[in-house]
Amino acid sequence: MTKNGIFIGATGQNVGKTTVCLGLIALLKKKYNKTGFIKPVGQRHVTTETGIAVDKDVILFKKHFDLQDRYEDMSPIIFPRGFTRDFLDGKFNDIDFEEKIINAYKNVAEGNQFTIVEGTGHIGVGSITNLNNARVAKILDLEVIIISTGGIGKAFDELALNINMLQNYGVKIKGVILNRVIEEKRSMVEEYIQKALSHLDIPLLGCIPYDHFLSTSSMNDYENLFKTELLSGFTYRYHHFEKVHFVATSAKISKKDIPNNQLVITSSARVDVIKALIDRHDKQKDKAFEVGLILTGKTLPDKSILKKLKRTNIPALYTNREHYEAMQMISMHTSKILNEDTDKVERAIHLVEKYINLDF
Repeated sequence: MTKNGIFIGATGQNVGKTTVCLGLIALLKKKYNKTGFIKPVGQRHVTTETGIAVDKDVILFKKHFDLQDRYEDMSPIIFPRGFTRDFLDGKFNDIDFEEKIINAYKNVAEGNQFTIVEGTGHIGVGSITNLNNARVAKILDLEVIIISTGGIGKAFDELALNINMLQNYGVKIKGVILNRVIEEKRSMVEEYIQKALSHLDIPLLGCIPYDHFLSTSSMNDYENLFKTELLSGFTYRYHHFEKVHFVATSAKISKKDIPNNQLVITSSARVDVIKALIDRHDKQKDKAFEVGLILTGKTLPDKSILKKLKRTNIPALYTNREHYEAMQMISMHTSKILNEDTDKVERAIHLVEKYINLDF
């Protein structure tokens, strides 16, 4: 197997693999003319215009970096909902998944000078099909970089579990990257994690500070979350708001209660809130009034209110979820980086380029 690649693993889901991979490819493209990307086992996927199921991260990398490899090679295996039961029921006995992964990687690696391979979830994900991240790294004969969230004790405990699994498979670990480290503690965390890792002879490759912007959701994220579309403000689909403000049905609100750059979530029955936003928008005129609106409840507002809302630039959407349920969904939601969300993509790349020390 060719050695011009690295496997990016993690201690869990949503710890920053995509963020790190974005930055690493940006760095690699400064050194190599052709860089590849593959996600051997995907879960969250979309269907392309040609009917191919592709991992969402593959869409992001292919489009943003104009990668030329085929979708089939960049995303050879998808585990959709229900796949585990079907696998255990023997419905895929005629498919050699390892061979698919090996062939896909060969196709990508042979056409590029260096290839980033992104894992799925923590190192043990996929074990029930014998396709966990350690096994995939082993069959591809790749070293692994492990990403964990910032901290010392908890971070190292999680690292130890995942490192142990990799070592059991005989996989070499190139290093560790800590992500979302509190800036004020970054120097201290870096010092002590390096001491802890030194006992395992594993280097710390960098500490990426926590970035609030990368944790915020755009209106497009909320469209996907609630499976709906914007009512207005379409040009602000990928705008991110600094704060989320829940307005309960019993609360009173005035124009001064709505700060700039804030997402307001309220019941569709709160006509006073909608009117206050529209009035503030109209009085701002050419000045930026960056506010978003999510309406909840069983019925849409009156048509006359919707008409006034649609003539504004306020990005607004409606979901028939009850207010409390919508609040829970928003609080638990973790947004993924999309190619169209260029501000978030560029921020992720900047952070990795600035804080990761890695020589390929």
